[in-house]
Amino acid sequence: MGSGIAQVAAQAGYNVIMNDVKEEFIDRGFNNITKLLEGRVKKEKITEADKEAILGRISKSVEFEAAKNADFIIEAAFENLEVKKTIFQQLDTICGDDVIFASNTSSIPITTLAATTQRPDRFIGMHFFSPVPVMRLVEVIPALKTSEQSIKSTEELAAKMGKETVRVKDVPGFLVNRANAAFRAECFKCLLEGVASLEDIDKAIKLGLNHPMGPFELADFVGVEIGYSVFKTLYEGYKDPKFAPSLILEKLVISGDLGRKTGKGWYDYTSGEKKPRTDIKF
Repeated sequence: MGSGIAQVAAQAGYNVIMNDVKEEFIDRGFNNITKLLEGRVKKEKITEADKEAILGRISKSVEFEAAKNADFIIEAAFENLEVKKTIFQQLDTICGDDVIFASNTSSIPITTLAATTQRPDRFIGMHFFSPVPVMRLVEVIPALKTSEQSIKSTEELAAKMGKETVRVKDVPGFLVNRANAAFRAECFKCLLEGVASLEDIDKAIKLGLNHPMGPFELADFVGVEIGYSVFKTLYEGYKDPKFAPSLILEKLVISGDLGRKTGKGWYDYTSGEKKPRTDIKF
């Protein structure tokens, strides 16, 4: 998500600083951007000069101090409240008072994060969707004290990145993930009840509802643990049994099978291709 956000920002003409805890993580993200841009060059959507110009607007840093002169902060760390709080608390002492902080969290309450800083009026949720360079939507989620000017500035930034925005209240799961979680929960039930195989559920959703990916394939692409975190947040927030995390989903997370990035999730990717898992039964 972080590299995707950096890419669309750089494509929009902004100078971007990619920051992570290790240089290898930043390099991995930068290489992903390079590959995606090379693909666009081959399809003649951009020129080689365009590609080099976009990459030239992206710099790398493992130090928070690099954000000292930043005009806008977008955080895309993994879904852990304490990690995000630590990031924002450190940046709060480094960045200028007029800088807006935005979190790409998919489920953590924006007001909770905003309360950890000294700028609750300049804190907002800016929820992109994966893959960021392709998906057009950004949910804009104001915290309790977010100013109207901060909202408008965030919407303007998203528009310059080529995105469409919707304003969403700061409720558990926001809008899309709340609706999508209910949909995925029903798919999990169909799998558990033996209505169809995992592969056929994905196939049916793609062909029957015209989704680009089936629910299990998409979960592996985004990260199984992220979906699990969303379910936990929704269940804790609404106390609705339909949002209770599936036991199968929980077991995948416990076993470390988080999708493409770990080689296995709902599918097996260890051969370099997506294949049904033969080591376990769903």
